[in-house]
Amino acid sequence: MGTTAKEEMARFWEKNTKSNRPLSPHVTIYKWSLPMAMSITHRGTGVVLSLGVSLFSLAALLLPEQFPHYLAMVKSLSLGPALVYSAKFALAFPFSYHTWNGVRHLV
Repeated sequence: MGTTAKEEMARFWEKNTKSNRPLSPHVTIYKWSLPMAMSITHRGTGVVLSLGVSLFSLAALLLPEQFPHYLAMVKSLSLGPALVYSAKFALAFPFSYHTWNGVRHLV
């Protein structure tokens, strides 16, 4: 008969304690480096782009009107240039960063 997960974990920790093995270091002790930060940002922008495309596709399927109707609604809000450029940056940054970081990684 097999052992339970609890028994396996108890056996593992008992063996680990007897052999005086060091514990794996926690993330907080690592010194941050540029490649580490770039890797985390690359993964984050990938998640953001994936969610953005999924939400846009879902909206295109479920919303009753066509895209020009919703674009006209946003234009009618007369948002200030600071908000418009901030929104454009928020849309363009993940795409451009993820693309160029992917090219850098491949090179």
